[in-house]
Amino acid sequence: MQLHHRYTEIVRTTVNLSDALLAATQKRAAQRGVRFSVIVEEALQSHLSAKAPRSAAPFRLHTVRGRLVDPNLDLDRTSALLVADDELAFSRRRRR
Repeated sequence: MQLHHRYTEIVRTTVNLSDALLAATQKRAAQRGVRFSVIVEEALQSHLSAKAPRSAAPFRLHTVRGRLVDPNLDLDRTSALLVADDELAFSRRRRR
């Protein structure tokens, strides 16, 4: 990523970094042959230009208001749901 520097004024500031982050940033600057400030500037530009993560749509629970729900059905056992579904389908076929 190549940034084009077109600033008319450079501002000097102090930033506190952990020793590990400072060392990693200095190493990256040395590897690329650029100044430390270039790495910091690129990181800030990248972070600030990133789109904010979209929040998930609110969860909406759809119920059947008690109809068609067997209160004795154990919803923690998926096998019970499959059996109930099969029994319902079989009983419909027998009525025909």
